[in-house]
Amino acid sequence: MSLSERLNEDMKLAMKSQDKFKLSVIRMVRAAIKNIEIDQRKTLDDQEVLDVLNREVKQRKDSLQEFEKAGRDDLAETVKAEIVILMEYLPQQLSEEEVKAIVSQTIQEVGASSKADMGKVMSALMPKVKGRADGKIVNQAVQQLLS
Repeated sequence: MSLSERLNEDMKLAMKSQDKFKLSVIRMVRAAIKNIEIDQRKTLDDQEVLDVLNREVKQRKDSLQEFEKAGRDDLAETVKAEIVILMEYLPQQLSEEEVKAIVSQTIQEVGASSKADMGKVMSALMPKVKGRADGKIVNQAVQQLLS
């Protein structure tokens, strides 16, 4: 079952169970996917749908930080709940140890020795961890291991 089909099935289940919050989150994601499909005039494959989901999660995490800074706990709780629902559709995230292991392996493959080689490492590394690790964590691990 493709990711789009899974979203459709989960939307139907949310309607039947009258889970209005989950329904609204799934509809929002489906709308974002549909907008991109209309813009590109094609149906998105699973990888492209994952990209949309990752973008939505990143937006929520950024909003969460801003709401917490502003002391808006009510909005922060809502955004946290949205993130939990969206994370159900993403692949299992890598732990920091797994990220560091992949980073050190990639550094050896590329032959990087200093921070000047960071671009080479990141370009080789990002396809390996795409959708499974936050770019900030990956970037920090690369900087730490190259210093």
